Amino acid sequence: MLIVLATSPRVAPGLLSSAAWQALRSAVVVLAPPGHPQLPALDEAGIAYRIVDAPGRAADAPGQEAAGQDGTAVWLAPPGGEPVVPPGAHVLRGSADLPGAHLIDLIATMDRLRRNCPWDAKQTHESLAPYLLEEPYEALDALESGDQEALREELGDVLLQVVFHARVAAERQDGTGYTIDDVADGIVAKLVRRHPHVFADVSVSGADEVTRNWDDIKKQEKRERAERTAAAGVSADPPSALDGVPFGQPALSLAAQLQRRAERAGVPGDLARLDGDPEDVERDGDAGEIGRDLFRLVARARAAGRDPETELRAAARRYRNRVREWERS
Repeated sequence: MLIVLATSPRVAPGLLSSAAWQALRSAVVVLAPPGHPQLPALDEAGIAYRIVDAPGRAADAPGQEAAGQDGTAVWLAPPGGEPVVPPGAHVLRGSADLPGAHLIDLIATMDRLRRNCPWDAKQTHESLAPYLLEEPYEALDALESGDQEALREELGDVLLQVVFHARVAAERQDGTGYTIDDVADGIVAKLVRRHPHVFADVSVSGADEVTRNWDDIKKQEKRERAERTAAAGVSADPPSALDGVPFGQPALSLAAQLQRRAERAGVPGDLARLDGDPEDVERDGDAGEIGRDLFRLVARARAAGRDPETELRAAARRYRNRVREWERS
């Protein structure tokens, strides 16, 4: 009988199931292709094996080698993908991927591109910056279209930006570099810290209390960061609820984020009306009033429980469809 032992290239060699090790130790012969990553582990375990190097007939070579053996033979299938199973053979999964294991393939692919592709090799944080804007918007378009296959693909493009920037950062030699593992460690630590109701003994009554706890923890983090800055002798503005709001985002989403942050910090809601600024009217005229009207519309949308950016995008799509209908007519 021939057992085809399938292993994952994303699991360290030697980390096999007990059934796999039992099969290897009890086999009358272990067959393997040249350079199989499990071979050093077999050497360490004292398990003898025979190399089967048969280009052009790899699919049937294990079966032919096992034929005539009195007992069970084990074939170490090349890792990755579905193994080729000769007639009458039995497949044994010696190791399997954990969720997220395929991210290792992405990291390895990015490393190879960075070394061997002229375009990828010359990219910098600055040259990649436009894609940090473009790719999330393409993912949003796919989400709004309802095309789940397109959304999956676009999320991959978004993920690539994270991996690419981390790969560029890993090459820095000035003490400011970091790796993709550092990025992952940072967000895991933040999520654990800001979810004490999941990872500690804090109890919550619902989603609203989760949000309040999140904001309180963020405030504490900002205070601690300000204290470290002051202790280092660096002057800085007092912490604000609006710290970290990126002003490079579209104006509607910027206004909404500012209002959300301010509201959660207890800022009076009537400040969003931007009343009491006659100097702006005198200086900017109609333009200043239009800006205030737009800001008030954002507040109105939020009060109705709607996202202003999403609402305007929906209106833009409806307008696009009407224009196309007009053109066709």
